[in-house]
Amino acid sequence: MRPAQAAAVPGRETDLEEFRRPLLAYCYRMLGSHHEAEDAVQETMIRAWRGLARLDGLGGLRAWMYKIATNVCLDTLGDRRGRALPMDLTTPAEASGELGVPLVESTWVQPIPTRLVAGDDPLERAVSSESIRLAFVAALQFLLPRQRAVLILRDVLCWRAAEVASLLDTSVDGVNSTLRRARAALAEARGADPARAGAEAVDPALLARYVDAFERFDVDRIVALLRYDAVVSMPPYAFWLHGRDAFRDFLRAGRVGCEYRRGVATEANGVPAVAMYGPSGQPSALHVLEWRAGRVATLHAYLDPALVPLFSP
Repeated sequence: MRPAQAAAVPGRETDLEEFRRPLLAYCYRMLGSHHEAEDAVQETMIRAWRGLARLDGLGGLRAWMYKIATNVCLDTLGDRRGRALPMDLTTPAEASGELGVPLVESTWVQPIPTRLVAGDDPLERAVSSESIRLAFVAALQFLLPRQRAVLILRDVLCWRAAEVASLLDTSVDGVNSTLRRARAALAEARGADPARAGAEAVDPALLARYVDAFERFDVDRIVALLRYDAVVSMPPYAFWLHGRDAFRDFLRAGRVGCEYRRGVATEANGVPAVAMYGPSGQPSALHVLEWRAGRVATLHAYLDPALVPLFSP
């Protein structure tokens, strides 16, 4: 049921709904989880409905909505450790090693369907795609929550320092100081890790070859599509591999079920992805792929069947 206050301002529900997608992208960058971001946006909308009658006109609606969303995210984050990718937690494993024990869901930066957060405008989509990449979102998790908010608002969404200062109830000098620290921490977090490098668009024919190779479980064809220095991670396990030779040996050892009956091309975090289905047609895994120079540079193989339906077309 809509709060009683909203009934006094008919027509404004459309104005609020226009913020749902950009707020989801913002909250996802803050929280590193699609489900937590959805919950944060829903809580933002509820708070907005309750206070909408007190808003004087719609001129300040954007700032007001983002202020609510920021406070919701900061409350959600508290003092907890940020989410991560396997490369953030440990060194690369040996191909003969064991996967180990799966870690809890709250450990990981989770993927998000690109369609939920990227706009239709090509320029907006390009900017959005780069800033929702898994590596970038994971690097953001190294920042303190307020640093994270300042950096996203200033460097991703291009807000003015004065606007951010008003949103966070601080000074422009305070925003600029926080931004400098956030940029330095982000640069250190990203470092020279090959998994942090930029991705590129991929020919659909190449993606089809990747899907076909896995459906046939042709290890040689799979490995031929990877760069020599490819990074392969497998959440919810901290286990990850560096180099296509290591991945080839891992696949041949059969230490994890990678035989899929069907792969469906989709998109996650601004890059190609494949929803994989097992021999009986059941959801099996989500492969998020980042390509460079026509080869897979990073493969995030989320071995979590529960993720697959969200990404199925």
